[in-house]
Parts: sequence; C-alpha cells; structure tokens
Amino acid sequence: MRHPLRTAALIVASTSFLVACGGEEGGGIKTEAKYPTGYERHGTDANAIYDKPESVFGDGGFVFGKKDSEGEGDSITVNSFLWRASLDTVSFMPLASADPFGGVILTDWYSPEGANNERFKLNVFILSRQLRSDGIEVRVFRQQKRGSSWVDVEPAPETARQLEDSILTRARQLRIAKAGE
Repeated sequence: MRHPLRTAALIVASTSFLVACGGEEGGGIKTEAKYPTGYERHGTDANAIYDKPESVFGDGGFVFGKKDSEGEGDSITVNSFLWRASLDTVSFMPLASADPFGGVILTDWYSPEGANNERFKLNVFILSRQLRSDGIEVRVFRQQKRGSSWVDVEPAPETARQLEDSILTRARQLRIAKAGE
C-alpha cells in the first residue's frame, strides 16, 4: 500500500532542494558554465583589460638552447653544419616537417621527373652535436604505383648511405667556408 503523505513530503523536499540550487539570487550554486579563455576580464565595458595568464615555465616561457642577453633562445641542439647540409641536400623534395631542436627532417612523397609510377620519402635524423660520420642517419621509403594504389617497395640499400655521404660532404664544405670567413 502506498503512503500518500510520505510521497508528498518527498516531492516537497526535492522541489525545495532544487529551488535552493537553482541560481545565484537564491543563494544556491552558480549553474551557468563558462568556457575558460585563458584571459580573465576586468571591468564590464567593451574596452576591459585582460590579464595575461601565468606560464608554467615562468615569465620567459620555455626556451631551447642558450639564452642571449635579452633572454631569447639562439641555438639548436644539433650540429648546425649537419642541419644546414641536410636541408640543402633534401631541398629538391617537399618538406613535411623540420625540427631543429630534435634534429629531425621529414619529407613528403616525391616522384622524380619521368618516373610517375614511383615515389620516395626521406626521414633524416641528426644524432650528434659534432660533425661526425655517425652523426647522421637517413631512412629512405619507396613506393610504386600498381593499379590505382601505392605499394611499399624496398629501396636500394646504398641509397640511404649515398644520401648520408652527400650530407656529410656538404657539411664539411659549410664548415670550411665558415672557417675561411
């Protein structure tokens, strides 16, 4: 058997609770959601001032390499001759990504002129701060078109080594030119 008095009391209590939580003017909880913008606004007019949020890394932010007198970063963490030589060597291919701090250059697919059914992609890794023969690694990816799709094909094993040698030769040329200045 149902208890109508108990049900009515429960409805009144629930309604009172919901009304109390319904808004700021009733002393309840603020219910409007606000998307965080990163800047807090001071004032109510259109020209209000916004405070810049604090950085986790402090006022100067996070700077790679050395800082100059003005607090700005001025160096990369890989050998600059290898970096420049790598960019020069793969300049005929479109770049997908170049990270001077991590020493990684990724190219997009490239089809040599006259070879429309074949394409190449390179990943260049600079592994050292010194100009050394083991300071560079190149990975070559090759695909051939079969029908309407591209299929991975093993590149010639000497291709990566030849590219590494070209980069090292160019890096030595850049170092010699810098020494002559």
